Amino acid sequence: MTMTVSCAGTRPPSVPAPVRLTLPDEARRPCRLVTLGPAPTLGDLEAAYMARGAALVACDAARRLAVATLMAERLAGDAAAEANRQKLP
Repeated sequence: MTMTVSCAGTRPPSVPAPVRLTLPDEARRPCRLVTLGPAPTLGDLEAAYMARGAALVACDAARRLAVATLMAERLAGDAAAEANRQKLP
């Protein structure tokens, strides 16, 4: 009976808040998709082709930035959890 009473008075170890990184605005913005008007000319098609290529490069860069931020957040969370585990007796 004494063991139960003495355990009830101890506080559980505090767990640090999870690590949260701020996702850059570039990674949150939706990707732009260039479309053609109702009666496109050859010039419109060429311009849209170039703009779409640039939009794909920008979208891929934003996706990579979002993934890099997520991976950094997970690594920081893992490091914090490991540091907290090492502190416990």
